[in-house]
Amino acid sequence: MSVRRLVSRIDASTPAHRDRAVDGLRALALLAVPTGHWLLGGFTTGGEGALHNASPLSAFAVFSPVSWVLQMLGVFFLVGGYASVRSYHRRPSTTGAWLRGRVVRLGRPVLGVTAVWALMIPVLYAAGVPEDTLRTGAKLVIQPLWFVGVYAVVTALTPYCVRAAGRLGMWAAAPLIGSVALVDLVRYGPYADAVPSWLSVLNILPGWLFAYQLGVSWGLGRLSRRGAGLLLVGGTALFAVLLLAFHYPASMVGVPGEARTNSHPPSLLVLALASAQSGAAVLLHGRIGRALRRPALWAPVVVVNLSAMTILCWHQTAMLAAAVPASFAGAVPGLTTAPDTVGWILARLAWMPLFAALLVLIARYARRFEAPWEAAGGAGTARRAAAGLLAAGFAVFALRPA
Repeated sequence: MSVRRLVSRIDASTPAHRDRAVDGLRALALLAVPTGHWLLGGFTTGGEGALHNASPLSAFAVFSPVSWVLQMLGVFFLVGGYASVRSYHRRPSTTGAWLRGRVVRLGRPVLGVTAVWALMIPVLYAAGVPEDTLRTGAKLVIQPLWFVGVYAVVTALTPYCVRAAGRLGMWAAAPLIGSVALVDLVRYGPYADAVPSWLSVLNILPGWLFAYQLGVSWGLGRLSRRGAGLLLVGGTALFAVLLLAFHYPASMVGVPGEARTNSHPPSLLVLALASAQSGAAVLLHGRIGRALRRPALWAPVVVVNLSAMTILCWHQTAMLAAAVPASFAGAVPGLTTAPDTVGWILARLAWMPLFAALLVLIARYARRFEAPWEAAGGAGTARRAAAGLLAAGFAVFALRPA
């Protein structure tokens, strides 16, 4: 089948009621994840040619604004809330059954990638890959998977988000940003030295629930264009104040060696950015939807959405599939050399198409983990148990201190 015919077929099979703009925003936020990790994550080589994580932002802080563009998890949670409330209202049975279905769809690909990596680690070690490289790779693979756990918890709160949005509209998200602001005030204020380090964990749930709650309000028709404008202007203003007056770190991602990070867990700066992005997304919704009426633009959006969890779970593996073999060749610009020169940046940009091609190749086989388990009865139970044990073993290896 030719590409043109495939594009036309995808467009023709799309239901008329499908919200193309929301799917387009989700695809954009999804693609920002591998793009950000591939651009802002590098390696250095240590003893025996082992790979260690590094970031070009350590040497080029001036490029921190790039992370503002690529940090689009706020948009992802926004459209997640929007889609969840629509799905929740169409649920065929109980709330529990609806939630189990969504959590299972999230969990299968995570179980797949971690189980496969658990099998690969001893094979790669036997092939001569240094243990430090394997630990670096394991940390990179597990790094984006935290998102799945947080998203599952946030999804479980959908009924409560619906009630809050029904009463307060977009203002239901205000206590969440207030909670994060309070924690930031305590952990970064004048008495920060006396504050336990675990306090920052309190920002995880409200930090990511904020945009999701806005999405629920949007899906219920309780977030107007005027409210979206307020989110855009207010979020942008707060972002500028936090950067210029309160000296928050400029990077939206963690930078090795930096004491403070905005992303793990989310700081108030992340919520300010999510507010501005959410406002812009709602305001541009109609324009995006009209643009995606063009079949040539719509088809890639469908493909990305159908492979959403595969992209999230396997994009780091695609980068490692290029970097690990290169580590045996010595200093390969953009792959194994320190990310501290302009030459590295240019070389990394040149490697990006290879990473994408490797991800497409991996996805051909890995997408099966997004499908329901085929085996039933005892065989299916045994397969799930084995995958669970392998995944647990991989998690222990990845999270264990070196």
